Order: sequence, then C-alpha cells, then structure tokens
Amino acid sequence: MKSFRIQNEEQLSEVSDYLLQHKNKLPKSWLFYGEMGAGKTTLIKNFCVNAGVFDNVTSPTFSLVNEYLTKNDETIYHFDFYRIEDEEEAIHIGFDEYLYSGNICLIEWPEKIPNLLPHSNLNIIFKINSDNSRTITLQIDDDNT
Repeated sequence: MKSFRIQNEEQLSEVSDYLLQHKNKLPKSWLFYGEMGAGKTTLIKNFCVNAGVFDNVTSPTFSLVNEYLTKNDETIYHFDFYRIEDEEEAIHIGFDEYLYSGNICLIEWPEKIPNLLPHSNLNIIFKINSDNSRTITLQIDDDNT
C-alpha cells in the first residue's frame, strides 16, 4: 500500500509518475474510488498525458468507455460507470472483453459493477481531507494471494 497527500493538481504528477514506473508490475484493472469531485478523472487525464496518449482525455460518462492509444502503441481503456443502472449495461458494451484484453483498464465508479470485476485489481482510493487536500491510496486487491 502506498499513499500520497496531494495539495494541488500539479502534485498529481507524483501519483501518475509512480503508476507509470510500476504499471508493468501492477494488475491491469485500476479501480478509482472516491466521491464526486475528488479528482478521479483529473488523475486519469494526468496519467494518460504522461503515458503519451495523443487524444484529448475526457470522462466517458455517456459513452461508458473511451479508448486511448499511446505513443508506444499501447491501448488504455477508460470507463465511467457513474450513470449506469445495473451491471447489464456494462455487459452490453462488452466490458469483459476490454477487461481481459491485456490492456490497462481505468475504471471510475467500480462499485456499480462489483460482480464483473476481476479478482486482481489496483484500488486507487481518494479521500478529501478537511483542508481540501486529497489523500490518494494505492492498494492491490488480489484474491489469488
């Protein structure tokens, strides 16, 4: 488990740099937990830019999934399940195919699809502190260990 205390948006690079350095050792599904406005999408944008994504990184709130290609020809999938009513909606977009593609899947609002998540995940947990800073905790959840 690793935690970062973030005072401003610029400090998110510390988290995304850490994730980039360790991405090949981490599970492929990254689950972003935190209340609305905690910084989940902002960290995802920061990570994708640092990973060399060419496209504009936006939250796929209505499309449910965005696909990004990096300068190294890696594919990153970004999901936002905030608006779904049930897990069937994720199944209909082929979520399991994305999940087991071998590419990194960045998943906002994973609590909406608990039965579809793999056993091994990187949990990225956002906590808004009383001084409006953020504590971001990275924790591997692996049922196989």
